[in-house]
Amino acid sequence: MSFTWNLPTIAFFLIALAILGCAIMMLSFRKVVYMALSIGGVFIGCSAIYFLLGAEFIGIAQVAIYAGAITILILFAIMLTNHEAMEPPTHWNLRNVGAAVGAILLAATLFFTIRSVSWPAEQAVDVNQGNSNAVAVGLAIFKQYTVPFELVSLLLIVALVGAVILAQERKEDE
Repeated sequence: MSFTWNLPTIAFFLIALAILGCAIMMLSFRKVVYMALSIGGVFIGCSAIYFLLGAEFIGIAQVAIYAGAITILILFAIMLTNHEAMEPPTHWNLRNVGAAVGAILLAATLFFTIRSVSWPAEQAVDVNQGNSNAVAVGLAIFKQYTVPFELVSLLLIVALVGAVILAQERKEDE
């Protein structure tokens, strides 16, 4: 497989670097509000990858659900729980340096391993069977995955009710 630098490849690497930057910022920030905003950047970057791959519906759903709703929900949860960041600042010690070096070595190993694999040539396969992305996703959800879709929605409702109950118990203790 030849590796050529064209516009989609350059865009992919730029978006991937932005996602990695947001992920590193999320892990390094001490204030949870900044963490929530950083993970919003990760979600937006992932939606850009979907757009780059030609899955516009999934990209829009990623922006609407994760970047919009989930990030806002996290920010509301942070504001309602009155979270205070009182952790000491991070100092570089031998353990942190070792973890950083290990992460870089792992990334380099993965990069060279992926580059050394001979990937099969692209084949024109119409996985949507002539439908647009949104229609294909809708058909798959309501024909093949109806029960898992409903179970996930039930799980989200239970998690939301549980979060409200936990927040109320904490306020009653104060």
